[in-house]
Amino acid sequence: MSFPISKKALAAAALALTATVTAACSGSGGGTTGGGASAGGKVTIRWSTWGSAEDVALYKGFNDDFMKRHPNVVLKMETVPKYEDYHPKLLTQLTSKTAPDVFFVGDDNVGKFVAAGVLSPLNDKLAGPDSKSKPEDFSEGIYGGAKKDGQIYGVPNDTNPEVLWYGKKALKEAGITEDPAELNAAGKWTMAKYLEMNAKLKAAGKAGSLFWNWYGSTYSVIGGFGGKVWDGGRFVATTDPKSRKALETLAKGYADKTFLSADVLPASNGANTQFLKGTAGFFAGGRWMIDVVKKGGDLPNYDIVPFPSETGQPIPGAVAASYLALNKDSKNAKEAFTFLTEFVSKEGQLLRLKGGGAVPSVKGAEQIVLEGNYPAHAQTLLDVRDTGFANYPEEVAVPGLTKEINDHLLKVWTGKVAFEQGMTELQAIVDGKIG
Repeated sequence: MSFPISKKALAAAALALTATVTAACSGSGGGTTGGGASAGGKVTIRWSTWGSAEDVALYKGFNDDFMKRHPNVVLKMETVPKYEDYHPKLLTQLTSKTAPDVFFVGDDNVGKFVAAGVLSPLNDKLAGPDSKSKPEDFSEGIYGGAKKDGQIYGVPNDTNPEVLWYGKKALKEAGITEDPAELNAAGKWTMAKYLEMNAKLKAAGKAGSLFWNWYGSTYSVIGGFGGKVWDGGRFVATTDPKSRKALETLAKGYADKTFLSADVLPASNGANTQFLKGTAGFFAGGRWMIDVVKKGGDLPNYDIVPFPSETGQPIPGAVAASYLALNKDSKNAKEAFTFLTEFVSKEGQLLRLKGGGAVPSVKGAEQIVLEGNYPAHAQTLLDVRDTGFANYPEEVAVPGLTKEINDHLLKVWTGKVAFEQGMTELQAIVDGKIG
């Protein structure tokens, strides 16, 4: 699933699934206030997600399999094409007691749902005898804002670790003879080496790196400089010296076109096009990038490497995630939890993620990523997942804060706001939101 916010399910058309999936309209049947029993004594479980028709079609196999194994349950899947429309609608449904029994929540929104008290705590259920997915089946860092005070309120249903894709031919044309993945394996993949490569690409008339403007890439660069974003409940990215140096490096790189913001490139020469043409050396993204490079027709030309660090030793990287949560007012909590735990289980993820562009969140389903041996260093995606972090709980607990941070940084990246002024304003924005 998870991409940068600007890439989450943007191109969706009208969603349609076969009759066995039984897509339902908002507030119709089942759910929290309308009973939940179907004709013939069956239990109806409504669940919701976002995504394009192509994205949502990946769930059909799981839905069909679940209903076959649980003949007393009818699943009704409700879908919203655009990510930015999904959470406002879900909040409205929760307020009016017409929300689905189970639903997806994005990593940048989960904090406000936890704070609103609308999600069922899951620790006891996940640890219980009926669970197919235990709390320890998921790396601690990817719970992000779905975990508060030790209590789990949402289970990661899939992930997309942020890594650096690179084109070998573009690097070679810029006179770069070292391979980033080989440097990483040798413990020599440093921020200094990465910036050196970007400078060589720029000197060769290419862009060094393409970034989507979201926390995944920005916070990964900050980590690569040894900086901090949050510390002791405070936003310190503008005051921590190493973090500020990272942000200033990004700002200067955007100004001289060493770095390009994918968000503002023209459709006729967007990020995917530039990367495939070899006019940019690196492109930050997740496993979803496989579909992008396939269009280039030269799969061996591309590989991946984690974001570099100060010393060359591995650092935690950003991991985009989404969560499956249980409506605390569900009238069919037992059946709803059965759906949830099987959906996020090893078996569930092996079934529903096959052929997609996500990385399983659960341990034991690694074959989804490793089958086919592509890219050559596909293990990197799993390494980043296992040691990485979803967006900071302190940040996602404040509604709209991540978007405001991203929006303001884009003004700095595009030169609309000077760097020093931008940092002062950014700190004021965050302090004003968190109080």
